[in-house]
Amino acid sequence: MDAERRLAILYELPLQFGGEMQLDLLLQMIVGRLVDIIRGSARAALILKDPLTNVLLLKAHVPPGKPSVSMTLAQRALEQRVGFIWQRGGDSTVTQAEDSADCAMYAPLLWKGKALGVVSVDNYQRNRVFDNDDLRLLVAVAQHAAMAVANQILQEELRCESAIKSNLLRQFSPKIAERLLAHRGRFRLGGERCEVTILCSDIRGFTNLSKDMEPEGIVEMLNDYFSGLIPVIFAYDGSVDKYVGDAILSVFGSPEPDPNHYEKAVRAALKMQEKMRDLNATRKAQGKVICNIGIGVHCGEVVHGFVGVLEGMGFTVIGDAVNRTARYCEGANAGEVVISSELYQRVWRIIQHAEPVTIDTKDKEHLTAYLVKSLKQ
Repeated sequence: MDAERRLAILYELPLQFGGEMQLDLLLQMIVGRLVDIIRGSARAALILKDPLTNVLLLKAHVPPGKPSVSMTLAQRALEQRVGFIWQRGGDSTVTQAEDSADCAMYAPLLWKGKALGVVSVDNYQRNRVFDNDDLRLLVAVAQHAAMAVANQILQEELRCESAIKSNLLRQFSPKIAERLLAHRGRFRLGGERCEVTILCSDIRGFTNLSKDMEPEGIVEMLNDYFSGLIPVIFAYDGSVDKYVGDAILSVFGSPEPDPNHYEKAVRAALKMQEKMRDLNATRKAQGKVICNIGIGVHCGEVVHGFVGVLEGMGFTVIGDAVNRTARYCEGANAGEVVISSELYQRVWRIIQHAEPVTIDTKDKEHLTAYLVKSLKQ
């Protein structure tokens, strides 16, 4: 291959590599181009180093079938950070089978001082032995490939970050979401135990209310109410654990500890009922269907944590306290806030007016609770 053709190829590579938007397809393109442009090459491979474990991973190779690459030579290219030509019999430290390849070249993928991986080619079933011109071409291609690979890795990290942030904003206020992103160790997948306050709100008579409504109207109504209530929960540093039909389950005091989570949950509950009155006044003036919610609030120990894959993870709480909160919610009539006696013992100082009530559950259990009507100014 003459010098002019080599130069033309090197000019074309950045455009070709930069035009591919998927990392796996980019890697396959790189090894394919290596075989096309390096004389006497029959096979090519690309290895990337796992950034967490430093393990070398074979990411792409041509032709399809059993790949042939020396991990010993790949590791050498990474450590020495230079490309080189290997010939059979010339290096007694490399003992792996080369499948009839008498000559191979290895070059590291270097970008901004970091060794990302290695590319290699060999002359399997070919007679030509690589020379220094071939090595210079391989190193030049490796430089273009390293830039494209680094860009794709960065883009994938950004996409992952965006997906994580999007999921966080579904459950947490922007303030908490930003703090979690800044300290990723705080939301590793897994769980731990802690004391939290749980709030459950539920639309009263929703089944009868919605049976005569069109599906679009039901969804519009729920979106209208949820878009008004969720900001109230976030304003008091609560998080949304889940939506269950017309119900919202929210948590205070997690994932970040908050010594005031008991009080914030009660204040959020009263504010949510106030918000419902405002929403109903607006919807009624627009001739739309209105509804009311009952709210139950309880505190207790739960297991909390992030579950799922990192990009699609969700935060959840598990424990008897969650089930008991649902019982208090069932005991709240439209427009009411009912809290457990355990919670009342912790927040009584801020309550202006509350009445003791007894909740009869489906399990024939009698729960002592308090109907909170107002808080102290």
